[in-house]
Formats: sequence, structure tokens, C-alpha cells
Amino acid sequence: VKDNKIGINQELPVQTQQQQQIQPQQQIQQQQHSSMIGVHHAIPVRMMRVEDLQHHVPPRLSMPDVQLELPRDRPVKTVVERLRMISPHIYLEGSMKGLLTFQIDGDGASIRTTFTKLNPIHEDCKQPQQQQQQQQQQTMSEDRDNTCCTVKVDSKKLHACLHWQGTLNMARDVSCATLCMWENEMLVLDISLNPALGRFMYYIPVHFLSSDWN
Repeated sequence: VKDNKIGINQELPVQTQQQQQIQPQQQIQQQQHSSMIGVHHAIPVRMMRVEDLQHHVPPRLSMPDVQLELPRDRPVKTVVERLRMISPHIYLEGSMKGLLTFQIDGDGASIRTTFTKLNPIHEDCKQPQQQQQQQQQQTMSEDRDNTCCTVKVDSKKLHACLHWQGTLNMARDVSCATLCMWENEMLVLDISLNPALGRFMYYIPVHFLSSDWN
């Protein structure tokens, strides 16, 4: 039996959880002096003001430019881990053709690593402007597949957001891992767990890139 309460302990709000384990009927008859075991937990909590709630909710984003499902048999964490030792920033270039490239520009060296044959996710993805003027389904599909997006992120932040690839089993624990890209706006990692354990998301800020950065 659990009982959750909110209390004040030396001006510090705490959430208390009380657990009572009821003994079986036979043990109650044998142990007349001890019929239950009580466990008390005091968890410190911070009371949030209503006006501060906006700073703790996910950002509002439009439909992404590119969505790619990360490969199960080729973890990108190992690639990012090596690149972050060379450069503080990493360029990610995604294409709806199923291509994802990691690139760094160091002193006297430039490294590019490309993942191919990824699964593009067209649902809830931004459509190119030219596609609205197309009427033939084949031409529309080709324009959508040609959509590309490039973002510049902090290599340490990206590596920290990929820590789950070293602790979770991709085949057993992860149902789907999707990389969503918004040019000059945001990079999002959306991980759905299996079986029906929930999901978690990482919102990674990006650096502004001018049209002639490359």
C-alpha cells in the first residue's frame, strides 16, 4: 500500500512516499507483535511558478525538413565519439534519399562519414515548395526525395544525446530512433522504446549557417 504526501521540512518542500507491506494471514497469527513493515521516503522537490513553466516545455516546431530513421546495426555514437575529439562542431547533412553525413573541418583536415540506405520518414515532414505546383505523383515523389538539410551542432552535446546507444539494446529495447532536422533551427532525436515502455526526445540547438557556408 502506497501513500504519497506533500510536506514541508525546514522550509524545503518534500514529497513523501509511505509503503506498507501486509504480512500473510498465517504470519500475522504467528507474529502478533509485528503485523506490517513501514518504509518512509522523503524526496526533495522544487515548487515551480506558473510563469516559469514556459521555460520547461518542449519548443514549438513546424514540420521538419528531413526525417531519417537511424540504423540499428550501425550506431552513430561511435562516429560522433571520434569526431568530437578533433573538432568542437559537427555538420550533419541529411537527405530524404536515405543519406546521413557527418562532417568536420579541422586544421588541415576534413573528414566525412556517410550512412547510406537509411529509411526516410515522409509522414509529418515538410514538403518542398515546388511540390505544391506538381500534379503528377511521380514528379512529386522525386522532388520530395531530393530534399536535403544541413545543420551545425556542438559535438559534445550531440555525443551526450547518443549515450543511450551504448546502454540500450537496439534490437530488444528500442522500437524506432528517428533523427529530425530543421535547418538553422533545431535537431531532434526521437527514441521510441519497445515494448511500449514509452519514448524520450532530445532537443539539440544548432548554429546558424549562411547560404554560402560550404
